[in-house]
Amino acid sequence: MTASCHDAPGSGGTALAGAPVVVLLGNPNAGKSTLFNSATGARQHVVNAPGTTVEVAEGTWRTPHGTVRLIDAPGTYSLVARSPDEIVAAHAATGADGPAPDALVVVADATTLPRALVLLGQVLAPGAVSDRTRVVVALTMLDAARAQGVTLDATALSGVLGLPVVGVDPRSGAGLDALADMLVADSPGTAAPRPASDDAADVFAWTATVVDVLGDATAPRVRTTLSDHVDAALLRPWVGLPVFGLVLWALLWLATTATAPVMDGVGRLVTWLGELIRPVVPGPAWVGGLLVDGVLQGVGTVLSFLPLLAIVFGAIAVLEDSGYLARVAVVTDRAVRRLGLDGRAVLPLVLGFGCNVPALTATRTLPNARARLLVGLVIPWTTCPARLTVYLLVATAVAPEHAAIVVAAAYLASVVLVVGGAWVLQRTLVRDLVPEGLVLALPAYHRPGLRATARSIGARCASFVRRAGSVIVATLVVLWVLLAVPTTGSHAVGNVPVADSAYGAVAHGLAPALAPAGLDDWHVAGALVTGVVAKEVVVGALAQAYAVDEPAGAGPSTLTEHLSASLEVSSGGAATAAGIALVVFVLAYTPCIATIGEQRRLFGTRIAVLAALGQLAVAWTLAVLVFQCGRLL
Repeated sequence: MTASCHDAPGSGGTALAGAPVVVLLGNPNAGKSTLFNSATGARQHVVNAPGTTVEVAEGTWRTPHGTVRLIDAPGTYSLVARSPDEIVAAHAATGADGPAPDALVVVADATTLPRALVLLGQVLAPGAVSDRTRVVVALTMLDAARAQGVTLDATALSGVLGLPVVGVDPRSGAGLDALADMLVADSPGTAAPRPASDDAADVFAWTATVVDVLGDATAPRVRTTLSDHVDAALLRPWVGLPVFGLVLWALLWLATTATAPVMDGVGRLVTWLGELIRPVVPGPAWVGGLLVDGVLQGVGTVLSFLPLLAIVFGAIAVLEDSGYLARVAVVTDRAVRRLGLDGRAVLPLVLGFGCNVPALTATRTLPNARARLLVGLVIPWTTCPARLTVYLLVATAVAPEHAAIVVAAAYLASVVLVVGGAWVLQRTLVRDLVPEGLVLALPAYHRPGLRATARSIGARCASFVRRAGSVIVATLVVLWVLLAVPTTGSHAVGNVPVADSAYGAVAHGLAPALAPAGLDDWHVAGALVTGVVAKEVVVGALAQAYAVDEPAGAGPSTLTEHLSASLEVSSGGAATAAGIALVVFVLAYTPCIATIGEQRRLFGTRIAVLAALGQLAVAWTLAVLVFQCGRLL
């Protein structure tokens, strides 16, 4: 394997200079990404392939023969690309976007070898990949194959294919050293026949020949496995859907109740550190305020999301690695087919009701980049618990006798927004996302590889800190500056009443834009600005703007009376209609800066900015419609 310093597709210019480039290629659910995690450990990062929203993982694999730059291409069944994911995989294998990789490892599931051979046959067809690219086959799922009576022998298969073949266990990392040896060892020869061309007929004929030569070794014996017994019940809707409901409840419990103490603990730690740092910061008082209330609070906000992301993403990874998520796609497929999606989209959408950030992260389970984009754009309309505090405050202020109905209607409106938004996007922005029949290989159930899962969690969390964290910290610093800089009076920087600050000036300037929704009040406008940071701070921002204590300190009636009076004036006497319009606005516009940061990490800055502006436009439009119609009733 010769050294190379070129950039492979999706590298983003982060090549490890001089290291050979090895690409992992294989069918979905073949264990390719788990093998990548085992090989690279913590030495990995995730990027988007150039010009796409398709994620490509890259890492450093330290082998006994030297350091290798390993690229995990998206799963694909064919080099004849139809989706953006398949295009990226094909380009990574063939070097269509640049120099060809030094080696190509075709990861083949031993339980479905004929299907893997079709992809391998396309790779081996004349002219498909560069002559300088070494091709090696890594056999996975050998334990599951033995349970089905499949007795594949790597040496025998190597002789038939004329390629190096090695058995590996992606979960434990067993066989990695042998795979590294195969990348540099002498080839067993190329006397074995290859496909005559990349034509489908020639590839299938070659695949049939290989299967015939292997004989019974690839044919599972007729036996009922544990997976068969479980699927006999779990794939029935009246059993599978309730079980899925229990799994979702557990995930939502993890995303809210289980992680709350950890997130609160991080918040208390940040507050304690701020109290220690503020008195010892040299210079004017505003310097300490900037460092503590701006930078440190921003860092604390990022860190507070890490336990949530780690726990929820770890749970999803376990479900995926165990084989259960494939069953979820089957039992829920019919429910989302009209939106151009398949059943795999249900999990991230439901997770959004726990928290939008891990829900966006969960879109990685979707096989198609256009589907990930569609789901990622509508997830912010799933109403997370942080919005509930605002709903309750507003409902209590304008409709105290019907507060429960207002909150329930908000959740129903959230579902309508998600479904309606997906329907519109599927016919406009992502109209090339055509609903197809769900063709999905159900992998056998098996125990997840906890070490590989932990490594994957670490890589994803690190990516969130690097790419989403910068957005969060920068936004909170800007907000602190707006609150700290006086625009009237003789106040010192960092010691300004809200009404006299730049924040107050911005709020006063934005309020008239909310007049058509009955919300022409600077207290409300300012609170909605802070709501971009996090919806839970809207209540505190209102309390600060009205110069009252938090509801927990002075009692909720004080703040609700202030808000009710403001809405009565701003709406011209239609406070209830204005309050409901405010609930709709809070529901529909950007949920938090962490969501924007995660959208930027997954889809790029342009998509994240356009999504935030689009949500704002939808929120304003709906709020205006609700108020103008409501005031007539």
